[in-house]
Amino acid sequence: MVPPLLVAALLSFVALPAPLKKVVFVVTDAEGVAGICRQEQVEPTNAELQKLLTGEVNAAVRGFLSAGADEVIVWDGHDGSRTLSAATLEPRARLVIGSLGPTLLLERGFSAVAFVGQHARANRQSAVMAHSYSSLGIQRILMNGREVGEIETRAALAGWFGVPVVFLSGDQAAADDLRAVVPEAETAVVKEGLGYYSCLSLTAEAAQELIERKAALALAKAGQVRPYRLEGPVSIEVEYTTRSTPSPEETLPAGVQRIGPRTLRFSGPDFLAAWRLWSRW
Repeated sequence: MVPPLLVAALLSFVALPAPLKKVVFVVTDAEGVAGICRQEQVEPTNAELQKLLTGEVNAAVRGFLSAGADEVIVWDGHDGSRTLSAATLEPRARLVIGSLGPTLLLERGFSAVAFVGQHARANRQSAVMAHSYSSLGIQRILMNGREVGEIETRAALAGWFGVPVVFLSGDQAAADDLRAVVPEAETAVVKEGLGYYSCLSLTAEAAQELIERKAALALAKAGQVRPYRLEGPVSIEVEYTTRSTPSPEETLPAGVQRIGPRTLRFSGPDFLAAWRLWSRW
């Protein structure tokens, strides 16, 4: 006869859930890469950009894996997913190519989100090629009255799904933007903006060494990083450039208001509702 205490111990062992995979989702851009400071350099098929960004992404992947990540998924997030290649990406990573829906795959339950090569929001001083989603189409974005860009909105989207943004590499302004909403996040500052199209940059080798070290540190302390979550009703106001302003005769759907000659407000009972409304626009 098996002793009751042993039976109980065996049953409790069997009932333990399998440990969750630790998966990091990396979002890439171009303007925050070391050595990239001029507009022509951010063309997605620019060979220099491809080489520099790939080096920084691979450094981040190595850092995350060294800190215990089971998997790193990289989204080529710059201008139509034409910058990264499966031929040169770190072999242990996986690559997402193409446009993603409003949720950016975050419903898959990633452990952490990271930005590599990220730029600051529009209207920032000393920020290399700063803009919010479209330098040609959008003047500024406000979220609940606060100026934001890709960093803040994507951090809020990740936070909606309970996922923390743990790491960013880019210029000093981009690092400051993330730390303003996620103060516990790790940042790798690879350049200082001297103007919108000038910078003081680390070399590629120095930037990659810094990114690998900071990425490992970021994942090691991921449990201490709080997801950035907006509670309650949310409004997203978008001031478009003249060339992108919707026609005054255009019928607006429920939840969308015209509040200025070039500005629309997208409102929802929570962040995801407002975000989906704008994303479908």
